[in-house]
Amino acid sequence: MRISRRDLVKMGLAAGTALSMPSAARAQAAPTAARTVRMVKGGDLRVFDPIFSAALITADHGAAIYDTLFSLDSKLMPQPQMVGKWDVSNDKKTYTFELRDGLGWHDGSPVTAADCVASIRRWGQVAPGGQLLMDRAKDISKKDDKTFTVTLKERLGLLSDILATVSTPCLFIMREKDASGPATEQVTANIGSGPFKFNEALAKPGASFTYDRNDQYVPRSEAPDGLAGGKIAKVDRVIWDNIADEQTAIAALQSGEIDYFEQPSIDLLPMIESDPSLELQVLDKAGEDMYLRVNFLQKPFDNVKARQAMLHLIDQESILRAAFGDPQYFQTVTSIFGNGTLYSNDENTGWYKKGGDPERAKQLFKEAGYAGEKVVILQPTNVATFSNASQILAAALRKIGVNAELAPSDWGGIVARRANKGPIENGGWSLFITSDSDFVFGDPVGQVTLAANGDKGWYGWPTNDEYEALRAQWADVGTLEERKALARKMQRIWWDFVGDLRLGQFFSPVARRKTLTGLIGMPTIVPMWNMQKV
Repeated sequence: MRISRRDLVKMGLAAGTALSMPSAARAQAAPTAARTVRMVKGGDLRVFDPIFSAALITADHGAAIYDTLFSLDSKLMPQPQMVGKWDVSNDKKTYTFELRDGLGWHDGSPVTAADCVASIRRWGQVAPGGQLLMDRAKDISKKDDKTFTVTLKERLGLLSDILATVSTPCLFIMREKDASGPATEQVTANIGSGPFKFNEALAKPGASFTYDRNDQYVPRSEAPDGLAGGKIAKVDRVIWDNIADEQTAIAALQSGEIDYFEQPSIDLLPMIESDPSLELQVLDKAGEDMYLRVNFLQKPFDNVKARQAMLHLIDQESILRAAFGDPQYFQTVTSIFGNGTLYSNDENTGWYKKGGDPERAKQLFKEAGYAGEKVVILQPTNVATFSNASQILAAALRKIGVNAELAPSDWGGIVARRANKGPIENGGWSLFITSDSDFVFGDPVGQVTLAANGDKGWYGWPTNDEYEALRAQWADVGTLEERKALARKMQRIWWDFVGDLRLGQFFSPVARRKTLTGLIGMPTIVPMWNMQKV
C-alpha cells in the first residue's frame, strides 16, 4: 500500500523492469516436493518494493527477503532483530545502534550502518511513524561500519516501537544504493539480507514467484517468538502460485498441488473442514477491520457532505453478510481505533444505525451539490470478500441515485490503480475497499490509514490539520488514560470530516494441508520462516 506520484503506466514499466533484469545467478536445482511449499496468497504480487507500496502481499514479500532492525514478539513488544546492542543517552535524545554479526546481502556484500541510515531516511518519507521520526531527528548518521546513531531534537520514547512497526510500510532494511532514491520511485532490485532469496530466473509474473532459502542467512540465537527471535527457513523453496479462481485453488489444495490457501470464502469453509487432510487456522487472532477509502481529491468526495453521506449510507451488517456469510466470523465496528485495542471508543458515533439511513445519505449528497458525477468503485475480482462488498456498496449508491460504476480487476491491478490521483476520465477512482489487522488501528503514529496529512498520506489523501495536530501529540502523552482521552478527541474530529469509513471486523482463517506446520500467527505479516512440511 504506499505513495506513488507516478501514473499506472510508469508503475507497470517499473515492475516490468524489476522482473526483466537478467539474473546474476542461475536458478538452483529444484528442491524435492517435501522441501517445497506452494502457497496461494490473497492476491497477485505486482509491486515488489515494500516501502513504495504498503500492500500486505508486498509486505509479505518484504518480510521474506529483507530484515528489520527490530521486530514484534508474540506479546507484541519490540525486540532487537538486526540490532545486536543499543543504548540511549541520559537526556534520551541520542540512540546508538550496533548491528549484530553475520548480516550479509544476497549479493555477498556485508550489511553496513550506511544501509540502515539510507533505509530509515527513505522509509521516513512515507510511513507515518517514520515521518514523525524525521520531524524530530536532528541527525541520523553512521558512526562506523556497524554502528549508527539517531540524534533527536526532542524526546521520542516510542522510537523502538516505531522501528518495529507492523503497520505497513514496515521498516525493511535495503542496500544503501537501493535506498538512496526517493520513496516515490520503486526499487527494481529484489536483493535483501533476509532468510529467503527472490529467484529472478523463475519469476513468472501473473503465474508464480519463487523464493529460495538463503543458505548464508545467520538467524538470531533466540527461539522464534512472533516476528522476533531466530528466523529459521526450514524449507528450501516457497512458491507463490497465482490462482484467481477459488474453486480451482481449493481443488489444488485438496489434491496436494498446493499447501496453503490464504483467503477462502466463508461458504467454502464447510467443504474444507470436512476434508481430513485440510485444516483451517486463524493466524491473526485480533481479526481484521474492513474499511472504505474515499478519494478526497476528486468529485464528489472532495466535499465533506458527500463523505458524510457515505457514513449514513453504509449498512455494515448487509456488507458483512455478503462478504462473510456466517455471523460467527464478523461483527460491526464504529471506532477508528478498531474493536479490540486499548483506544477503542464510542465518541461521535451517533451516525451509526443498523441498516443505515439511505434517505439521510440522499439528502447529504444533494447538499453536497452532487450532479451525477460518475463514482468508480475499484472491485478486486480475485478477493471474494472485497468483491462482494463492492457490489453491495455499488447497489446501495445506485438506489439513492448515485451514478456508481464497478471497475473490476484483480487485486494487483487495484494496487497499481489506486496510486492514480487523476480524475476518473484519466484512470482515477472514487472508492476502494481493503482491510488491516484490528491491532494496527491502536497505533495512530504508525498506522498509515489513521493519518490525515494530505499528499504525504495514503491513498485517498485525506486532509485535516486539527486532527493532525492531535495525532502529533500521541508520542508525547505520558499515561494510558491521557492517550484514551486523546483518542476520543481524534475520533470526534475524524467522523466529522470522514477520513475513511469502517465496514466491519472479520476473522478470516487460512486453509492449509495438515502436513504444513509451524505457521507463525501475527498481525499483518505472514512469515515464511519456521514453517515446514511433515
